[in-house]
Amino acid sequence: MNIDDVVLNFNPATLVILNVVLALIMFGIALDTSPSDFKVVARKPKPFVIAILAQLIVLPAVTFCLTLILPVTPSMALGMILVACCPPGNISQVLTHRSGGNVALSVSMTGVSNLIYIFVLPLSVAFWGSLHPTARTLLESVQLDPLQMLIDVFLIIGVPFLAGLLIRAKFPVFATRVQPFVKWFSLLALVGFIVAALAGNWAFFIAFLGVILVVVFIHDAVALAIGYGTAVIGGLGTRERKAMTFEVGIRNAGLGLGLVFTFFGGLGGMAIVAGWWGIWDIIAGLAVAALWAVHTKRRTGSSKGDASRHAARTDAVAPGVADGSAS
Repeated sequence: MNIDDVVLNFNPATLVILNVVLALIMFGIALDTSPSDFKVVARKPKPFVIAILAQLIVLPAVTFCLTLILPVTPSMALGMILVACCPPGNISQVLTHRSGGNVALSVSMTGVSNLIYIFVLPLSVAFWGSLHPTARTLLESVQLDPLQMLIDVFLIIGVPFLAGLLIRAKFPVFATRVQPFVKWFSLLALVGFIVAALAGNWAFFIAFLGVILVVVFIHDAVALAIGYGTAVIGGLGTRERKAMTFEVGIRNAGLGLGLVFTFFGGLGGMAIVAGWWGIWDIIAGLAVAALWAVHTKRRTGSSKGDASRHAARTDAVAPGVADGSAS
């Protein structure tokens, strides 16, 4: 059985449910994004510039190289590229908090990044996919239309995101109250959907289990390493490195899965890679955050490290951007 010839089972009703869940995720991210977050990025752009370059250029480029090195089929390679081109997931903020990182910076980066990805994602997928020696034939076979993908991405993530920003700006108290519920409900719903999708196509998943586990494990680890490495090279502090690690390493694979069903007909390699990424991403992120918090606490007595003593002063000057504090 060739995974490139496998088409996962799904129906239009299932796709509608997935799109609603993805819209809720974006709505929840926006409810947690205040106008001040954008001002912080404008005032202290260095961390954001590093994060955006890591996400838009470094991660897709390194992923492209991985698809040439790892034993992946064309559809798996295109699935890896698609995930790398997706925006960051909102669980990055949860993981940043658990690790003792700069949560305000994570919120700012997630909010602004998702706004940019509305327009960049379709172009990025088309660009990197067309360069791949074998995956580009899949793009040609489905006749991927970047403009149509842009419209769909805007409807799925752009409209709810902008609606959430508007509600947060006009009704901040209401937004603060409902945001946790929307955030966790949508996250659990997404995990449930991915699990159900894999369970419904269990025979295909098991058939290619070995290579999928290895490929996603390596790809996810590299993504997390890129986030941390670019933050170190950029001279950011420890708390900011933690935020960057999860901001770059955690991708919205659920959105990728939705795009696979919408534009690629549920193509096996792409769907299984995106689906398992959505599960493993959370598991690996929680493990890294927990180990990081324990390590920092043993060294400094606080999961936030030495930076915790200066957090109030730093956030008062520029919320979300610490000036190079390290544990």
